[in-house]
Amino acid sequence: MHDHANSERLASYADVLAGELPGTWTSSYHPPEHKDDLAEPSDRIWDLDLVAASLAEHPLQQAAVLSRPDGAQLVVLERHDERDGFLIAAVAPRALPDEAYRAVPEPNGIALADDPFLSAEQVAGDLLARYDTALAQVRHNALGGIQPSQPDRVVLTWQQDGSVAAAPVDDAAGAVLAAHGFIQDPQTGIYRLDADDTSAQARALRAIGPQLDALGIGTALQHPAARTAPTAVMPPAPAATRTPATRAR
Repeated sequence: MHDHANSERLASYADVLAGELPGTWTSSYHPPEHKDDLAEPSDRIWDLDLVAASLAEHPLQQAAVLSRPDGAQLVVLERHDERDGFLIAAVAPRALPDEAYRAVPEPNGIALADDPFLSAEQVAGDLLARYDTALAQVRHNALGGIQPSQPDRVVLTWQQDGSVAAAPVDDAAGAVLAAHGFIQDPQTGIYRLDADDTSAQARALRAIGPQLDALGIGTALQHPAARTAPTAVMPPAPAATRTPATRAR
C-alpha cells in the first residue's frame, strides 16, 4: 500500500528545496502510479555512485523532479537506510547526443539531511556546482565548435558553408530565431540559418537583433578564423556595448 504520509513529506521537502536553490526552480512530484513520469528521469539519472547503487536495489517508486528554465533537472528520491533525509541526483539532458557525454565525469548525487533549508546550501555548493560544470562541458561538446549563448546574449556563429548557427539558452530567444528561418536540430538544440539565399539570410539577421533586444537579450557574431563574414549582414546594433536587462535563469 502506498504511504501517503511519506509522499507528502517528499513533495513538501522538494517544494521547499526548489525555492531555496539559487536561480529559478520548480518542483513536480510523481507518485508510484505515474509510471511513465518516473521512468523518464530514472533512465537519465546522471550518477554512477550513491544514487545508482540505491536504485540498483530499490527501483524508483516515487520522486520529485526539480526543473530550471534552461533544462537542468534534479531528482529527489527516498533513502532506503536507517537515516532520515533523501537522496538527490542530477538528470542528464535527453536532447543531447550520447557522444557529447564522453569523457565528462558524472556529477554524482549526494545524500541530504532532513532539513531542506540546510540541504539547499549543500546542493548549491556541491552537486549543483558540479552539475553546471558537467552540463557546460556536454553542451560544448554537442555544439561542435559553436560558441554557446548566455541567458542575456545569443551568440551567432558563422559556419564554413556560409550558414549561421546559434544555441540560445531559452525558448523565447529560440522562438525569435525560428520565426526568421532558423531550423532547430532536435538532438543538439542548435538553430541553423542556411545560406541558400544570402539576401534573405541578411534580412533575417538584421531583424532578429531588435526583437531579441526587446526581450533584454543581446546579440554577438562570431567569425571562424578561416572566414570573413559579409559586413552588410548584421546591423550596427549597440548590443555588444549596452547593458542587457537582468533575466532570471
